[in-house]
Amino acid sequence: MSIREIGNGDSVYKFGWPIGVATAAIVPGQHIHSHNLKCDHEIDLEAMATEIPAAPAPRLDYTFQGYVRPDGRVGTRNYLAVISNVNCSASVARMIAKRFDAQALAAYPNVDGVISFRHEGGCAMAWEGSRHRMLTQVLGGMAKHPNIGGFLLVGLGCEQGTLAHLVSSQQLHCIDLPGAGTTSVTGLENENAISVLTIQDSGGTSRTIEQGVDIVARMLPRVNAARRTSVSAAKLILGTECGGSDGYSGITANPALGAAADRLVACGGTAILAETSEVFGAEHLLTRRARSRAVAEKLLERIEWWKWYCKNYGEVLDNNPSVGNKAGGLTTITEKSLGAVSKGGTTALEAVYEYAEPIEQSGFVFMDTPGFDPASVTGMVAGGANLIAFTTGRGSCFGFKPVPSFKIASNSRLFNRLRDDMDFNAGQVVEGRSVDEVGHELFLQLLATASGEPTCSERLGIGDEEFVPWLVGPVL
Repeated sequence: MSIREIGNGDSVYKFGWPIGVATAAIVPGQHIHSHNLKCDHEIDLEAMATEIPAAPAPRLDYTFQGYVRPDGRVGTRNYLAVISNVNCSASVARMIAKRFDAQALAAYPNVDGVISFRHEGGCAMAWEGSRHRMLTQVLGGMAKHPNIGGFLLVGLGCEQGTLAHLVSSQQLHCIDLPGAGTTSVTGLENENAISVLTIQDSGGTSRTIEQGVDIVARMLPRVNAARRTSVSAAKLILGTECGGSDGYSGITANPALGAAADRLVACGGTAILAETSEVFGAEHLLTRRARSRAVAEKLLERIEWWKWYCKNYGEVLDNNPSVGNKAGGLTTITEKSLGAVSKGGTTALEAVYEYAEPIEQSGFVFMDTPGFDPASVTGMVAGGANLIAFTTGRGSCFGFKPVPSFKIASNSRLFNRLRDDMDFNAGQVVEGRSVDEVGHELFLQLLATASGEPTCSERLGIGDEEFVPWLVGPVL
């Protein structure tokens, strides 16, 4: 609602920044929405790395119970994965994993499940083209993820995205099971025993499934041998996501998550902000606190790429707010973005990563992903995120195996209506509690989740279908 008179063509301010211009005269008390407001993204971006905040006081006293892997990374869950490198082997990967239900895993209490990663790609793409590179990065990131205790690769045998290329380019190493039906991937300089099956070489669908089941069964005791130990919160890589946002998201759930992210950064951990199409309009808030001009310029380069990408299809970035977003009170992408970036907290932006690129920098970082939740989270998890914090105002029921997805409601009405789906109520902020106080409580609950406390989506069994690699480029 307008609190003052606004002339036709005047800027409309929210969160202290312009969210668009009025398309008609607006009187005090009048509703402002898409019928009288349009996007007008004119922000001075010359101020780069000019407002770098001081580092937060170190906090070394927070820990969680995690699975320490040989490479030093720490998992928050312990899964075994069956990974399809091409859509042609997706059904076989699913059928192998499906054989290991709760009853089959009863003897392995430290294994959270056997899951399959399936997707639409893997062939009909240029060798080393954009689709090939992105898919290889994602699949390699999932295989090496600290929440994956072991994996089996399944292919067809004639696909463009070969298993040999995936193994060699991503330097994959799986559990060595000599005599257990494993197949060495040919074409490698230093051939390692990798758990790999191809349908064409294994004798067809049924034989591949039975061989896969045998390999997974032999892996389970080794995966089950992992135990949780106390580790520093610095080992957490938190991916932040918002989906089904509403008018409360930018004043409750997102800033409360930002306060939790600041605490994690103080512990030496990492917080990822993503969804490039949902920082457009608020990128100036990130470039000003970038650690260096180079970091700021990399963020702007990704945004310029998105403008070019959308233009190729006759679209614009301001089409990002969904029908549900607008029904929930959001109007322009600028308004949505100003609230969305607050998930990242207030510390310096240390680095900008491309999609699914391995996250190596601690602190607050950014990853270039689309705004589509499954594709965005897939990229962050492939990059190393071992915990997801997901804010929602309309009621997203998202889950993502093998990483717990902790869902944060922006208002109490939503929290109470979708009680089986929401893990935390940030609506407390508009009911009298401070953002900092709610953020601290959220931080503690995220640590408990990292230690094994199940999220709502995990209790409901959600998360098997949300693996959606973002693939850019032509299907040939």
